[in-house]
Amino acid sequence: MTSNSSLNAYDYGEADYWNARYLEETEVSFDWYQRYSALRPFLRKYVSCSSRILVVGCGNSLMSEDMMKDGYVDILNIDISYVVIEMLRKCYAHIPQLKYMQMDVRDMSLFEDETFDSVIDKGTLDSLMCGTDAPLSASYMINEVSRLLKPGGIYMLITYGDPSVRIPHLNQPGCCWKITLYIIRKSRKFKVHALYLS
Repeated sequence: MTSNSSLNAYDYGEADYWNARYLEETEVSFDWYQRYSALRPFLRKYVSCSSRILVVGCGNSLMSEDMMKDGYVDILNIDISYVVIEMLRKCYAHIPQLKYMQMDVRDMSLFEDETFDSVIDKGTLDSLMCGTDAPLSASYMINEVSRLLKPGGIYMLITYGDPSVRIPHLNQPGCCWKITLYIIRKSRKFKVHALYLS
C-alpha cells in the first residue's frame, strides 16, 4: 500500500493514487469545491430531473445522492478508482436511481455516442490537469464527453481552474461548445468556476 507521503500531485490522473487514497481515508464522504446545495440553482436551471446524467470522477461525494433526493431519477456515476466504486455500490445498492461503474474518463468506449443528456464534472478535469501528460489527458476526456452528449446536451464543469486556462482545452477541434460561465465564491480567497457547455 502507498503511504500518504508518496501520494504526489502528479499521480492525480491515475487509479493507483485514488485507490490508495480511498483505502486510507477515514471520511465516509467528501465533496470537492462545492456541495450540491450551492450548485442546485444551476443544475435545476440547466438539467431536467428526467435527464440521463453521467457524473464523471464521482469519488465519495454526496452530490449524486443529494441530486437523487432532489428528484433526479437517472444518474450513472463513474470513477477511475475501483475501491471507491465498490464502496458506493454497496452503500447505494438499494437505490435504483444511482448506478456506479469503474471507468477512466479518457476512455469511455463502453458507452455509445450520444448516450447522455448531461455530464457533470466536479474537479475531474482539474485532477487530470495535475497529472502527467495533462494536455493529452484533458483532450481525451473532453473528446469523450463531447461524443457521449446528445445534441443540445450539457457539460457542467465545476473547476478551480481559471477560465483562461480551462477554455483552450475545451475549444479543441470537433468540440463546438456554447460556454456560459458562472463564478461561485467559496470564500474570500477562493473562487469556483462553473462552466456550462452545450
